[in-house]
Amino acid sequence: MALDSILPGAIVRRSSHDVEFDRVLGGGIVPGSITLIGGQPGIGKSTLLLQVALSWQGKVLYVSGEESAEQIKMRADRVNQQKSQTYILAETHLEAVIKEVGVVEPDLIIVDSIQTVYTNTLESAPGTVSQVRDCTSILQRLAKEQNIPVIVIGHITKEGSLAGPKILEHVVDTVLQFEGDRHHSFRILRTLKNRFGSTDEIGIYEMMQHGMIPVENPFKIFLQEKSNLSGSAVAATLEGQRPMLIEVQALVGNAVYGTPQRSTTGFDLRRMHMLLAVLEKRCGLFFGQMDVFLNIAGGLRVTDPATDLAVVAALVSSLEDLTMPPQTCLAGEVGLSGEIRSVQRLEQRIAEAGRLGFEQIFIPAAQATALDVKPGSMRLVQVGHIQELYDQLF
Repeated sequence: MALDSILPGAIVRRSSHDVEFDRVLGGGIVPGSITLIGGQPGIGKSTLLLQVALSWQGKVLYVSGEESAEQIKMRADRVNQQKSQTYILAETHLEAVIKEVGVVEPDLIIVDSIQTVYTNTLESAPGTVSQVRDCTSILQRLAKEQNIPVIVIGHITKEGSLAGPKILEHVVDTVLQFEGDRHHSFRILRTLKNRFGSTDEIGIYEMMQHGMIPVENPFKIFLQEKSNLSGSAVAATLEGQRPMLIEVQALVGNAVYGTPQRSTTGFDLRRMHMLLAVLEKRCGLFFGQMDVFLNIAGGLRVTDPATDLAVVAALVSSLEDLTMPPQTCLAGEVGLSGEIRSVQRLEQRIAEAGRLGFEQIFIPAAQATALDVKPGSMRLVQVGHIQELYDQLF
């Protein structure tokens, strides 16, 4: 068939009635798609997907190979949701699951987890590479042939990657990663692969006694406990289509044990090394015999280059023990010569900062003339080099 003879068809998505879950999927669940979600044990994967099942408009077959039907019923009672069209099947035999699909005729299938399911076509034990690969392929064919969306929970390794063969991630349409600290209440659902949408989106949840609660205003997490001490700066970053303001914390002190330590949480360590080298070379600030610790508050992991400017400001603030001006945020990428480079969708970042009550934002000078935004009462400070940032801030 010639490419130009193929008529484009619109993807009809179905809402899960969970704003954050729909966001990371690109707007909703695509019929006939298969989604793999992974995360640490106890992070809340089963709770989240049970909530999706209970809020789904239609029949849902929830297949559990790790918990009994009574345990799932207890969790449903805890999240205060009941639905007569959610069918629970405590089964690990894949052929029995497929038979039940023919009986129930569900609009959504959830499998918890793929490592517990096995097929008779193989003699190996459940959880082995061959069983996980073949069971996923069978579920994929089921999803495509009957146009039923399938969501599969997968275990992860000690390193944090999805367990099983790498081909597993190629078979599925979407891969989601559930991140967070079990000892804190906030969770982040991140898209690693999506054939039907962007891979830059994240969903934010708060684990409460009655389940996973979507957090539509990230300000609640990342800035509500911001300190007014040295070493703290606010970055106007972007995750997918969502602008967010996050706190960057730095601690710079004398290396007591001789060899300086370098540590980051939520930020690339090698990029911090690069920014330290730029500060030493272009601003004459010496970090050689200093311990440097950098943290992105709230447990978020950022890769946006526009965070560079806030990282530089936090490092200099801690080194000089000077506090940042109140209600100030920054957005800009730092180059090797110390220049402040342009960033994507600067207008959205400025608008979000203004909405949250910030009084000034430091932006790349090269972008200032092309801006199509009304900052209102917020002051736009143009900087072209990190030396200018140092002079104007401190």
